[in-house]
Amino acid sequence: MDTWSYFYTCLVSVWLHRFYIYSAVAFGIGLWVVIQFTTTRTKRKGEKSHKNPFSPEGTSDKLGNGCAPLQAQEVHVAGVKIFYGSQTGTAKRFAKALAEAVTSLNLPVEVINMGDYDPEDGLAEETSSRNICVFLVATYTEGQPPESAAWFCKWLEEAANDFRVGKSFLQGLRYAVFGLGNSAYVDHYNTAEELFETSSEEEAGGTDSVIDVEDLGNIMGHMKKAKREQELQEGAAGAERREMITPALREALNKQGYKLIGSHSGVKLCRWTKSMLRGRGGCYKHTFYGIESHRCMEATPSLACANKCVFCWRHHTNPVGTEWRWKMDQPELILQEALEKHQNMIRQFKGVSGVKAARLEEALAVKHCALSLVGEPIMYPHINRFVRLLHQHGISTFLVTNAQFPEEIRRLEPVTQLYISVDASTKESLRRIDRPLFKDFWQRFLDSLKALAEKQQRTVYRLTLVKSWNVDELKAYADLISLGKPDFIEVKGVTYCGESSASSLTMANVPWHGEVVSFVQELARLLPDYGIACEHEHSNCLLLAHSKFQVDGEWRTWIDYGRFQELVREHERSGGSRTFTAAEYTARTPPWALFGASERGFDPLDVRFQRKNKARDILGC
Repeated sequence: MDTWSYFYTCLVSVWLHRFYIYSAVAFGIGLWVVIQFTTTRTKRKGEKSHKNPFSPEGTSDKLGNGCAPLQAQEVHVAGVKIFYGSQTGTAKRFAKALAEAVTSLNLPVEVINMGDYDPEDGLAEETSSRNICVFLVATYTEGQPPESAAWFCKWLEEAANDFRVGKSFLQGLRYAVFGLGNSAYVDHYNTAEELFETSSEEEAGGTDSVIDVEDLGNIMGHMKKAKREQELQEGAAGAERREMITPALREALNKQGYKLIGSHSGVKLCRWTKSMLRGRGGCYKHTFYGIESHRCMEATPSLACANKCVFCWRHHTNPVGTEWRWKMDQPELILQEALEKHQNMIRQFKGVSGVKAARLEEALAVKHCALSLVGEPIMYPHINRFVRLLHQHGISTFLVTNAQFPEEIRRLEPVTQLYISVDASTKESLRRIDRPLFKDFWQRFLDSLKALAEKQQRTVYRLTLVKSWNVDELKAYADLISLGKPDFIEVKGVTYCGESSASSLTMANVPWHGEVVSFVQELARLLPDYGIACEHEHSNCLLLAHSKFQVDGEWRTWIDYGRFQELVREHERSGGSRTFTAAEYTARTPPWALFGASERGFDPLDVRFQRKNKARDILGC
């Protein structure tokens, strides 16, 4: 029998489209518990139940002892045990709110974290108790339970399929299960049988007296399908779509320093822009590719993303989705406001101590755009128009995608440099690290790499190393590199961005620079066509480059930006018939940027600023 099969015999799936209503719903659950379990109910043998699964008569049969119809009986409640499995804390808050509602009804209640509970020792005892067990389980990626409930679910699945235990091992358990989710989960939203793979044939027992979880899931699935069809029809008829940036989201992003544009875009000042304005050095893109960090604008035309990566430095405040379903602003508006807002942020540094006047003046003329701020820029339906506008303004484009939209990658017009985030090399590790929303995420990932191999302009794999997560997959990484054939491979240690309820990442997951160097050296041994070209110690980052970028013994990883603009103009004038390759706009890499140089990737024209940090002094780093 499949996972959660006995628990979900009589599932009432309450999925919240907005988490902020949980307290009101919790009170409703409390009332429902009272109606179901503190009243005396009798039922004549053979009497059919009402079809309404939410009525006392419609649920009493299955809540009593599993599936069998009940004869006349009294149901007494000794107490209520509320189990929760939470990822970001919502299920936990829900559990506490429900506990308060139950307490107000003079019923003993206990709140239990599934991660701290051993089901093998305790759950079987509940089958003979007079307790009601309520399970509040948050939806995780691909409809899986959250990490805190993973062992609980694994044990339950194994026990249900173990012939030595028997399929009736939880018969007699009185329970209710509530799922928490978000409509952005699409196929995993409100569809319980997909979420936990329950078996309708085994659970229904051949009776049609009650609408069980599978029927409920199918009904909800049909409702979702009809709703999507209606939305498409309304969209075709010109109906107004909702905005991506809700008031709550706008407030959260504003607090984080984002300058929001229209209804779905944003711009933010990078710390390396500020650093280079002061003459304190640029980012690793300056070292690897010759970007002038103080003239770089970090922006995105789509705040939405199809992943919920564990190391996301935005702490998942941005929306998620697998397709564009919001209002859409025009590229001209986005670029105009992005430039204005970026320049306004630059102007605020006028007169600031240490800021170089010449660089401040240069910074007002944006020369580069890193389309990697947050979200998935390639989701924006007008991304090609947006890229063309940037080029027409003489701005280079560095676009990063999370490898979940292969067709969009194929349709993408030339950009200065196209990145794919390769955060893991196996299906399971990618599921754990990127936490993708797509059910077919792995195939999309592989197809995206294949699409990258078809590009003629500069391409990059970005590998983020997370200790204890993905640093032991060297051979698998090498196989993926042979699939996408990138020009460059950036390997960077994960950046810890503070504690977040949305991630279990800690400083222990951040590799030392020496560990990153060792990883890259081992990887290079598996890649005969690549060599270690550059290093930026400050960013804990190294660059592997294809041997075709080593000409006459010299690395040419830098970019001739003027030449690129000439090539892209020729491409546009020819209607796309004039193609060009990465080799046509390379430039020589300066000695200080090379791997093994004493500068360790720091531009000698600047002065490195060392913050006084007692902890770092003690650690000797």
